[in-house]
Amino acid sequence: MRGMLYLFAMLAGPMVLLSSCSLGYYIHTATGQLDLLSRREPIQDLLVDPAAPDELKGRLETVVQIRDFASSSLGLPDNDSYRSYADLERPYVVWNVFAAPEFSADAKQWCFPVVGCVTYRGYFKRAKADKFAQGLEEEGYDVYVGGVPAYSTLGRFDDPVMNTMLHWQDADLAAIIFHELAHQRLYVKGDSPFSEAFAMLVEEEGLRLWVRSHGTPEALEEYRLRRRREGALFLLVAQTRERLRELYGSTISESRMREQKAAEFRQLRSQYEGMKASWEGYARFDHWFKEPLNNARLGSLATYREFLPAFRTLLHRSGGELEAFYVSAERLAALEPAAREERLRELLAISEGATAASAASD
Repeated sequence: MRGMLYLFAMLAGPMVLLSSCSLGYYIHTATGQLDLLSRREPIQDLLVDPAAPDELKGRLETVVQIRDFASSSLGLPDNDSYRSYADLERPYVVWNVFAAPEFSADAKQWCFPVVGCVTYRGYFKRAKADKFAQGLEEEGYDVYVGGVPAYSTLGRFDDPVMNTMLHWQDADLAAIIFHELAHQRLYVKGDSPFSEAFAMLVEEEGLRLWVRSHGTPEALEEYRLRRRREGALFLLVAQTRERLRELYGSTISESRMREQKAAEFRQLRSQYEGMKASWEGYARFDHWFKEPLNNARLGSLATYREFLPAFRTLLHRSGGELEAFYVSAERLAALEPAAREERLRELLAISEGATAASAASD
């Protein structure tokens, strides 16, 4: 769950047009962002601070290497993002609220300045997220509240590395920094499928190059294994959502629909347990299944991977050179939405054809 998880709307636009409820929300996000920014400390200062813990210094030294590599070798913005550190003294930077009608597989959307429309509403305080979620539940929505360890302001502020990120393995830390800086390089407002697939490609290729010069093949393979398992879970969720979409479009009674909805969630749990049995004890997603499943929880795992193979094709056609790839992606971004999607689907078909041809030759 990358940029779809990790973006947040900042205070912007004329406030006089906002309702009191919306005004309160924007004040909350502005206050939370200002608090985050006030906690930043330059990483270089911390590295020479005798009071800073050695463990923290070691992690920040890795961050410096990753950040320098992102600009020097990947052509990502050379700015002050991820060159400072902020200890938020909490496990997550924000808590996102997801909601969906009882009989709909499609998540509710909220629209904001800067990022456009997204399928969540974020809060810097868990209590405020829970209060908003409770109100949605009282309106009859399926609701889910999930913590987010990182997000991007798309370069409008100098985003820090936070304590919520430093417990990750080096490959995951590099991946998120590459991903969020990719959003600063190119982001199309209102087109999450394009923006997220683009950032995923930069993350994927960036990590491959990073590990080649700073890591080990084993680290890269471990990262790819985690991503394959994540993709397998997302596929199960996507298939469940498609079946639910068909169910919700049927003409059966609400009571019968509710029963079949519950049966779909039981089947998803069973499928996950069966899949996990081959994962040699890997249980990263168990916590997600601990609470009751609903449409909002499934919607929180919706990803925008559909066009990732199209961007892989675009990179291949760019000679494997990231700078040429960026230029091609920027041309795509400049197209009208319908033309952009048409071109992406053409690239997707090329990718699928190449995959089929490869499989046939094996």
